[in-house]
Amino acid sequence: MAESAEVLVVGAGPAGLALACALRLHGVAVRVVDRAQGPATTSRANILHARGAEVLDRLGALGDLPGRSAPSLVLTTYIGGRAALVTRFGEAGPGTPKPALVLPQTDIEAQLRSRLAELGVDVEWGTALTDLAEDDHGVTAVLDGGRKVRAGWLAGCDGSHSTVRKLSGIPFPGAPLTDQWLLADVHAGWDLARAGGHGWAHQDGPLFAMPMPTPAGGGADDRWRLMAYLPGAKDEELTEPEILTAFRRLVGERAGLDGEKIRHAVWASVFRVHRRLVDAYRRRRILLAGDAAHIHSPMGGQGMVTGMGDAENLAWKLALVIQGHAGERLLDTYQDERRPLATEVLRNTSATTRLQIGDSPLLRLLIKWVLVPLGNHPAVQRRSTQIASQLGVSYRRGPLAVRGSLPGPGRRPRSGDRVPDLRCVDADGDVTRLHAELGGRWALLATARAAPACQSEASASLGDRVVVLTPAGWRDDEVWLVRPDAHLAWRGRPASGGLGRWLRGALQQGRAQA
Repeated sequence: MAESAEVLVVGAGPAGLALACALRLHGVAVRVVDRAQGPATTSRANILHARGAEVLDRLGALGDLPGRSAPSLVLTTYIGGRAALVTRFGEAGPGTPKPALVLPQTDIEAQLRSRLAELGVDVEWGTALTDLAEDDHGVTAVLDGGRKVRAGWLAGCDGSHSTVRKLSGIPFPGAPLTDQWLLADVHAGWDLARAGGHGWAHQDGPLFAMPMPTPAGGGADDRWRLMAYLPGAKDEELTEPEILTAFRRLVGERAGLDGEKIRHAVWASVFRVHRRLVDAYRRRRILLAGDAAHIHSPMGGQGMVTGMGDAENLAWKLALVIQGHAGERLLDTYQDERRPLATEVLRNTSATTRLQIGDSPLLRLLIKWVLVPLGNHPAVQRRSTQIASQLGVSYRRGPLAVRGSLPGPGRRPRSGDRVPDLRCVDADGDVTRLHAELGGRWALLATARAAPACQSEASASLGDRVVVLTPAGWRDDEVWLVRPDAHLAWRGRPASGGLGRWLRGALQQGRAQA
């Protein structure tokens, strides 16, 4: 007899772990398998932007990560040996108490695994998916050794070489963008300021050095993340000593640093930048998230935050379907809302990569005399930070977004927008935060007088996972319904009937009704 689960998550990276945590908060039975023999000990990613930190907060998985993060996000770009551009990633906007986390991906994954264990689920390591079969009622997954798991749904969060995607036959079109890049975490005795990262523009390609936080167990404060582009390099594997030798040469040629001060590498790797996006995020009962659905340049650090955003968006929709509160068509809105964002991320990161590796005289002049002065402007930096943080992501053009019955269609937030982490009072009169009350719940923002008119409608459609909160200064004639991923579902007057229409349309047809 096959083992069973409501959802089988394949892949224990950030997207898979975030999805599993979110589903458990919604009361869904989950299993997580990964073909690796244990947690990763090295990682390419070393930044999680503010949107990702908010996801961790809503999942109850933020823990002590902010205290362990590097203190600030500053990148100094050097041209001709001089500091030409200083990019400061500071406060990304109002209502943003969670700054970006400058930490290795391994630390973030460990925090998510700890939270998942608190929710009653341990990752099943050394367990590879070898085959799958779908029918109208679920998926039969075949694991190593012929063991079978019967699941209602299967989520592929297993990275760019996703077995789930390949077995399901979902196309993954795209192409490589660049030649090889070298990557390494090293111990080096340079006098570079560790308050931020450094990047050197060079005709042979850029070189970056980012300070790494001191390990939790202590140690010397001399770890650096190095990344360098190698134009025209052959697509071949290099050994760690070969990569280290290359970096000792490159830091001298491109940055004027003493390569001999690189003492040794913690780890090293070679990679190529690809741009790929799946044709479909869902095929019947198979769903894809994170790098299994989209891969792009690491420029801008958008990988983890995008994958975790996928997971949080998918989790509440899948939970509603599993628990009988919504029809399966609601799951189609997962792609409708998330694929446009992935398309934008691919476009932006690809453009940044091409600027970094471009070596034509015209491009170098454009960078020096136009892009650098423009990039130093505070308004441009604020806009860049807003884009990188993904706090400005909105689904107002998606199928679930409608205008409420309030006058003034330009008022914000509008249906589909992210709602800031508002200070609220709960039904017991205790002070709390909006995002702290979400995770596996919806929030109805209303005064005590106005709430009853909408609370029964919301609870009838969403079950017992609706919490009533009153933000400071709230008005009796206004009610908001906030989704578990902190986006505004509906906004209107309590007695308008609009909330019921939105719930019926969105949950049963996957399309909102005004």
